[in-house]
Amino acid sequence: MIFILAIAPIALILFLMVGLRWGAARAGGAGYLAALAIAVISFGAGPQLLAYAHTKALLLSLDVLMIIWAAFFLYRVVDEAGAIRTIGLSLPHLTSDKGMQALIIGWVFATFLQGVGGFGVPVAVIAPILGGLGFAPLAAVVIPSIGHGWAVTFGSLGSSFQALIASTGLPGEQLVHVPALYLGIAGVFVGWMVAHAAGGFSAVRRLFWAVLVLGTVMGITQYLVAASGLWNIGAFIAGIAGLLAVIPLARRYRGDRQDNGRLDGRALLIAISGYAVMVLVILAVQLIPWLRGILDRVVLQVDFPEVHTSLGFITPAGAGRIIHLLRHTGAVLAYAAILAYFIYRRAGLYQASAMRRILSGTVRRVLAPTVSILSMVTMAAMMEHAGMTDALARRLAEGIGILFPFFAPWIGALGAFMTGSNTNSNVVFGALQLRTAHLLGLSAAVILAGQTAGASLASVMAPTKVVVGASTAGMAGREGDVMRRLLAYTGLLVLLISLLTLIGVWVIGG
Repeated sequence: MIFILAIAPIALILFLMVGLRWGAARAGGAGYLAALAIAVISFGAGPQLLAYAHTKALLLSLDVLMIIWAAFFLYRVVDEAGAIRTIGLSLPHLTSDKGMQALIIGWVFATFLQGVGGFGVPVAVIAPILGGLGFAPLAAVVIPSIGHGWAVTFGSLGSSFQALIASTGLPGEQLVHVPALYLGIAGVFVGWMVAHAAGGFSAVRRLFWAVLVLGTVMGITQYLVAASGLWNIGAFIAGIAGLLAVIPLARRYRGDRQDNGRLDGRALLIAISGYAVMVLVILAVQLIPWLRGILDRVVLQVDFPEVHTSLGFITPAGAGRIIHLLRHTGAVLAYAAILAYFIYRRAGLYQASAMRRILSGTVRRVLAPTVSILSMVTMAAMMEHAGMTDALARRLAEGIGILFPFFAPWIGALGAFMTGSNTNSNVVFGALQLRTAHLLGLSAAVILAGQTAGASLASVMAPTKVVVGASTAGMAGREGDVMRRLLAYTGLLVLLISLLTLIGVWVIGG
């Protein structure tokens, strides 16, 4: 009975989102209310415990939301200037080979866009471009959907990985290496799947080595960047590396038509200048000691006392999430977005009232994710403090035992599918996976890598993302066709992560 009560808020969210097709914001609110009632009535959570859980959840939410707000603000600054469209339309000039176009635009460029945007942006931007190049509508949606999945954890300027850090309380330096490795391996398979979606097994055979080269370049780049502490730009730099590596490869796969039109180099340089500024600002904050010292002066931190339920479950005393407000990734991205705005305005790329459209577009787009993350983070914090997460973990440890590493990525995948994002999945299931790993004596880094990697790859099948992609490619009403095509690809990728997680547990141990 305790297990049923503990899992009820999560099951409710799943039912509302999958069964009744509620949005993540509404379903998250319902899950929060259910968790609140169960924590009080059945697990003995008192007013003091609830107050501290809500305060801690607010800090954890702010840590993630600052990145989401700033990341989409930067995306709107660049998009309003037409820079995204300029970059996207420049890529077909490299080759007229359909398979290679699918790799360049639907995989490498999708990785780049996921690195700086996320929120369904890669599919929404790329599907119309592929449609204009002659790809069938279904392929135009499926290709970028598959292509960006491997970059989600370290994309969106690190919001998903930051959510994993926030929900588990573990340092990023401890968590980063294994998921970066797993996703780098999965990225190569993603490339072959993109080739298959574009031209079947004949395209896979023809482009086999091109995919291997590009996947290796992007995977190693993402790993090195993330492992160095710059995980917020891991996918972005990987996308840049892929775009650079694809130039010599495209010469080998030019297709029948040699003249692909004239490329406007000046417009392209101006378009990418906003992202160049972002990299420079991030590196400056990371590498210039005196600047970092100045920005470190404003800190938000709350120390929490020990609390316990009436049933005896204890949450030890400790500090909540420490947020350096001026040096936070979200703040740094906001600085970069403001500088990029002035660059594009000086270049004459904005029309009247551009900033008003940028701000209103940002607010509209981040409102629903903000509500869903607030409700789900608070739900997860209450479940953890009330002992509900511990009850779930103990039942999983008893019921699955040594097979848990195989199922960990599927739990993450389920969370991404039902909540619409890797970020939300890490929030809902991160603490549960961590607690189960501890109970079984398994490596937390490996299990959490399975969680976030599985969620990353499965997030492309979230109904909200599928609807957005289908609507931009003239597939409205045929979302079921898209999901059926994605199911086989996604299932194989999550299975790959399950096997890698088993191997990781075997190699690393407890």
